[in-house]
Amino acid sequence: MAFVACLVLALVALALPAALRAPVAGALRRTVLLPVIAVQEEAAAAREQRQSLAALRAQRDSLALAAQRLPVLMAENAQLRAMLGLRARLQRGDVAAEVLHQGGIADGLTLLLSAGRDEGVAPLSPVVAPDGLVGMVISVDPHSSVAMAWTHPDFRVSAMVEGTGVVGIVAARTGASGNPILALRGVPYRRILEPGTPVVTSGLGGVYPRGIPVGTVVGELSEAAGWERTFLLKPAVQPAEVSHVIILSPALAADSLGAVFDTAAAAAPPQPR
Repeated sequence: MAFVACLVLALVALALPAALRAPVAGALRRTVLLPVIAVQEEAAAAREQRQSLAALRAQRDSLALAAQRLPVLMAENAQLRAMLGLRARLQRGDVAAEVLHQGGIADGLTLLLSAGRDEGVAPLSPVVAPDGLVGMVISVDPHSSVAMAWTHPDFRVSAMVEGTGVVGIVAARTGASGNPILALRGVPYRRILEPGTPVVTSGLGGVYPRGIPVGTVVGELSEAAGWERTFLLKPAVQPAEVSHVIILSPALAADSLGAVFDTAAAAAPPQPR
């Protein structure tokens, strides 16, 4: 019935002279169509509110994403600033490189670096970060190279505790939590290393310069045959957290870099938590 009534009114309005259409249409809007117009206004207001809500949600998501990225950017910025300080103290024999994304079974054990033969990188070049040792270059291409991280099962480095004469071999092993950790083997049985004792490269072997931080002692692992001890080390650098590295020249193998890393560590800004 409402539809028929509206149809009849529409036909009557079409049949009216042009001079009467406007007054009749105005009267209808003020009376019969007033609820319809109110519903239309409410629908338009609801549509605008939904659009405003969607815009606010988009802004909120953008701010949340930016807030999540901020600590990462701050950490990367701090790492780059520390690298600049380290390079300034090295003064020679180094190449800066970016750690490129690498997927596969070797991810975490090897690092793909953005510098290669054309940039002066050679096999057996030590790879370091501002906090200490990362690994060693094992293969070189014209513009990229592959480094063996200390997490690799085949990684070994001669290390020592400065001022004590304690020398041993550091290699990776699996910790109690399942994460890789370092172990200092070959420590004489009569020597006890306290937790927190720093361990650095010894320079023996002609690959790694002396004085590069390797890690700090966290405790004793075991005793072997009654004549040596093995100590667990907290690594100075986690390869998975490194985005930029410095590749040292093999010509630096005979140098001592202890003062360089001590100064760089003291000048490095605090890492954000």
